[in-house]
Amino acid sequence: MGTRADFYVGRGKDSEWLGSIAWDGYPDDSDVSVLFIAASEQGWRDAVASFIEGREDGTRPDQGWPWPWEDSRTTDYSYAFDEGGVWFSSFGHRWWNSSQVKEAMEDESDCGDADKVEFPDMSERTVLAMGTKRDSIMLIVG
Repeated sequence: MGTRADFYVGRGKDSEWLGSIAWDGYPDDSDVSVLFIAASEQGWRDAVASFIEGREDGTRPDQGWPWPWEDSRTTDYSYAFDEGGVWFSSFGHRWWNSSQVKEAMEDESDCGDADKVEFPDMSERTVLAMGTKRDSIMLIVG
């Protein structure tokens, strides 16, 4: 499934983007959830780098921002290591601690703009990956 995910160190407009994936970015996906055990910033950096490098749909920062949107508020899920733990956000709404995956997945509340979080503006780093496994566009032909 085309569930995109972005990975950061820190939260907010000054956070550092570590990379992205174009597929299976759900927090309850076993490949993603293994990252939640990171106990340090360096452990998180190493785990995310290895995770992204091992995937055909992974994008590293040196490859450019892969999405046609400006920041992670349009990405399905964003993950960040901050305050000694892993956090995640869905479409730029509130941050959940990685221990709250079940609660977050069951939350059906209508998140408004007041619930939005900030991300760095990536528009000047955009390098679309059209026609590759890292591609953010899905075409459905019927």
